[in-house]
Amino acid sequence: MIVEFGEETHQTRGACSREAGPQHERAGVRLRLLGPLEVWRGNRRVPLPRSRKVQALLGYLALTPRAVPRARLCDLLWDVANDPRGELRWCLTKVRSLIDEPQKPLLNSDRDWVGIDASGIDIDAARYTRLIERAVQGSSLADLRHLVGMVEGGLLEGLRIDRSPLFETWLAGQRHRFADWHVKALLRMVALLPGDDNEVLDLLRKRLALAPHDAQANVDLLSALHVRGLKAEADDHLALATRLLESEGLDASSLQRARARAQTIAIASPPEFRKPEVLAISPLADALPRQDPSGLPAALQGRASVAVMPFSASIPADSGFADGLTHDIITGLAKLRSLTVIARGTTFALRDRALDPREAGAILGVRYMVSGAVHREREHLRIGIELSSCAAGHIVWAHEFTCSIQKTLEILGSITFRIIAGVDTETHAAERNRAILKPPDSLDAWEAYHRGVWHMYRFREADNEAARSHFQHALLRDPTFSRAYAGLSFTHFQNAFLIKSANDRARETDGAFEAAGRGLMADPLDPAAHWAMGRALWLRGEDKGSIRSLEEAVRLSPNFAMGHYALSFVHSQTGDADKEVSAAEVSQQLSPYDPLLFAVCTTRAFGLLRLNRYEEAADWVRKGAQQPNAHVHIHAASALTLAAVGHMDEARRVLHTVRLERSDYDIRHFLSAFRMHDKLQDIYRQAACLIGLDRAAQLRR
Repeated sequence: MIVEFGEETHQTRGACSREAGPQHERAGVRLRLLGPLEVWRGNRRVPLPRSRKVQALLGYLALTPRAVPRARLCDLLWDVANDPRGELRWCLTKVRSLIDEPQKPLLNSDRDWVGIDASGIDIDAARYTRLIERAVQGSSLADLRHLVGMVEGGLLEGLRIDRSPLFETWLAGQRHRFADWHVKALLRMVALLPGDDNEVLDLLRKRLALAPHDAQANVDLLSALHVRGLKAEADDHLALATRLLESEGLDASSLQRARARAQTIAIASPPEFRKPEVLAISPLADALPRQDPSGLPAALQGRASVAVMPFSASIPADSGFADGLTHDIITGLAKLRSLTVIARGTTFALRDRALDPREAGAILGVRYMVSGAVHREREHLRIGIELSSCAAGHIVWAHEFTCSIQKTLEILGSITFRIIAGVDTETHAAERNRAILKPPDSLDAWEAYHRGVWHMYRFREADNEAARSHFQHALLRDPTFSRAYAGLSFTHFQNAFLIKSANDRARETDGAFEAAGRGLMADPLDPAAHWAMGRALWLRGEDKGSIRSLEEAVRLSPNFAMGHYALSFVHSQTGDADKEVSAAEVSQQLSPYDPLLFAVCTTRAFGLLRLNRYEEAADWVRKGAQQPNAHVHIHAASALTLAAVGHMDEARRVLHTVRLERSDYDIRHFLSAFRMHDKLQDIYRQAACLIGLDRAAQLRR
């Protein structure tokens, strides 16, 4: 059973007040997500379980309009778990106790799917989402005040789940979306109020607290303070804002210009307009870079940099092994060419200093630090790894690998590759989250690239266009940035493969090829440049050239997960099916939470189907379709594969998802996107007839 809630999923009933006394008592369940999570039943606030996983699960389901596969929830919230489905069942039991009504269960689930029937719950974030866009276009001041009053903090404020990178990435994106709406509402209120209204200052301070790195937000508040004669607060704000912007590598000169203009206006303004000076707490106070006595900068300019400190060993006999592992990680990260990596000699010279992340950032000028330890436990060797933010001092990612001492040399290479890929993936995820919280006009080349990647992996036309714009912005700032060319090439690939009509495919293919070529000229040793060229050549029908480029990508960096995936993609359709399955497996091992995991799983299914491993193919298309950003071709591949191996009821349920995404979709769209081996084409054409995905069957209806 797939739970569908329809268009009215997020209907709500009235405002959700924290001070809901008897006179405001309201029946039913209310969720407050804009601020710290709260659950209310009538006028009674329900105590929350201490488990942050339960709170995260409730917040995620409340903001997701359709049912979600259990497998996706396991991946979302559990990085490593002995029994993630068992832990999910326990968490769902706790969620039920929070929201289910005696005669009306609001949490619906079956063996495979979970969803909240939000039509029976008042969810403040859903109500806010439904009203805010219309409000900022033309609502009254009273309506805007009501909406702004609903927000008492960031979305799910204070909630953080360690070692759950998919959830943290999702939450960062959602918080950015709501903060952006809040800023628009505040600006609309400022525009509607008289310029001398006292409320304007409060609104400008609130806006700045949401976007502290926005130069214009700082300029507007500085000007308003000067015009009102609040010189001391204006001077303090100027100093704090200048320090903050410069710590992020942003131009602060506009603040000095705004101060000069505002002083002129203040001198000319009538005395009754200037208010008595009351020094307020700056909204920048919490955003300023924290520095320890050694002078650690909280944010460093330009490309992200990382120092891999020498790994420690529990016994002296393993010191050589730990040093060798550290050396291999440094070399592997450097080969990826996506991060600035501190040389081995420098980090090993600091071995005896036992630096913490903040000290490493201050001494080496890096944004991230990798540390690790090797422990011998009887017959096993345990390798612990931590990636830390030097600015914040907290752990960004941690993992542990265990192997038999007898098989250490046999599997050491695999462990090293997974560590390198993990550090690379998590560092870029942290950089993407950092970039999306900054105003677009303040981004440098590196930040614009990561902002583009964030949009690129959403696989929608508007996001793909936004990604293209950010990549072009990055290249205007740095024409030698090969990764930005690779990203630009991918947006053209996505247009040709997924978004644009067949008439536009040739033009987009040319765009993908040209951008990839420029990336190779910028840095011929960047594996991402060869990856982009391999994908562009596949679009042009040059499979042999495509495979050569992709093989060069993984030769330059055996840890480059997307190179292995792209190889499997090309082999899965017209190449060697055994090589395809092997390459897909390597890709998934290197990057188990990759944004393209849906494609890795589905590609693997193509090869398995060609090898007559039918049930394995069915398992992998299920996994692919359950990923959060799976697009229409992936759902179609799942429906067709399931039908081909005889799971007809399940195939028709997945077909329903295809129809929801694109009502006119049929087998022609699927086969024109891919270039299938003859055997695969025949299998999928027959499957399309069975479930009604062929055009003739649709016409008969």
